[in-house]
Amino acid sequence: MKKLNYNHTIYASYVGYITQAIVNNFVPLLFVTFQESFGLTLNQVAFLVTMNFGVQLLVDMVGAKYVDRLGYRKCIVAAHVFAAVGLVGLSVFPYLLPNAYAGILLSIVLYAIGGGLLEVLVSPIVEACPTEKKEAAMSLLHSFYCWGHVFVVLFSTVFFTVFGVENWRYLAIFWAVIPLANTFFFAKVPLHVLVEKGESMAISQLLKTKIFWILFLIMFCSGSSEQSMSQWASAFAESGLGVSKTVGDLAGPCMFAVLMGISRVITAKLSETISTEKLMTVSGCLCVVSYLLASLTGNPVLGLVGCGLCGLSVGIMWPGTFSMASKAMQRGGTAMFALLALAGDLGCSGGPAFVGMVAEAAGEDLKKGILAALTFPVLLLVCVGLYVLNRKSRERDKRNDSIKG
Repeated sequence: MKKLNYNHTIYASYVGYITQAIVNNFVPLLFVTFQESFGLTLNQVAFLVTMNFGVQLLVDMVGAKYVDRLGYRKCIVAAHVFAAVGLVGLSVFPYLLPNAYAGILLSIVLYAIGGGLLEVLVSPIVEACPTEKKEAAMSLLHSFYCWGHVFVVLFSTVFFTVFGVENWRYLAIFWAVIPLANTFFFAKVPLHVLVEKGESMAISQLLKTKIFWILFLIMFCSGSSEQSMSQWASAFAESGLGVSKTVGDLAGPCMFAVLMGISRVITAKLSETISTEKLMTVSGCLCVVSYLLASLTGNPVLGLVGCGLCGLSVGIMWPGTFSMASKAMQRGGTAMFALLALAGDLGCSGGPAFVGMVAEAAGEDLKKGILAALTFPVLLLVCVGLYVLNRKSRERDKRNDSIKG
């Protein structure tokens, strides 16, 4: 058998992010089916999303403290096992337990634990690999979440069309095969620690560092900028263009995910010659334009173009923040990645909620909610500027210290 190397570790990480995409995007395709099959209310269905991201947020917080102690391999293997068991559980627990809703919730809790661990671990595992072109590797890595999202939507749509949505239980088992197979891959590939034991910054040290809070805000704005538009893309397509739910999903969130993935592939290449900070600034400006286009135009097609441009603009934001953090705090360790993932998840849940609240207060006017979310890319641009100023200040202080020395 050919000896596995760090390239195989990166390939396994790609599949890890595809697993994350399955965890986050498969069940939302079944919301109507769950309502019809199990008699769930709209509030019960909405709570499924809250439960998924709520558990992932909790895992982000716990992971910041305990992942380094337990070790990367144990935790990443456990992440895939939880994801696989949770996905299989979707097809079993609702029919095995007396209460179908409790069975669905149990499944979501299990795979959300896996999803949270993946979010904490995959990026630092790739960052720790002794390979070159880290910024490019990080952008390419995160593009696989986008491709996973697209694959889940397209394959599920084809499956439901051919075999009928009533056979969704078999599709859930099929999706579980991917994390299950990757469990064995991660059990064998070489893993390198990000920071040697005892040398990484403690959480208390991170929380006292100014640059960390700037990065925390950038990550929060990244998640908010991405999901504030992504979560409402289908509604734009359906209400604006008057298309069916299937076409709406393909023209809205699917198009968003495709363009976000393309953006990450492009920025992976551009990062070899252009600094991440400049790419983040350009992306932030493009994001502002996309929000203005989507919210202010009276043309539904242009509104959809705004959604697509947003996907293109936000691609660099999440992986770019990780790359900036790795350069600014080289001793940040896994705890830093976990806390930044927490910030991103807070943005992913808070941004769409903010859009919904503003839209409701404005008389169910979704465009006004989207316009209000313009706050997030604008704040991101301000924070990126502060990051650059802080970095230059620290570089100047180092030069002055070396001169004095």
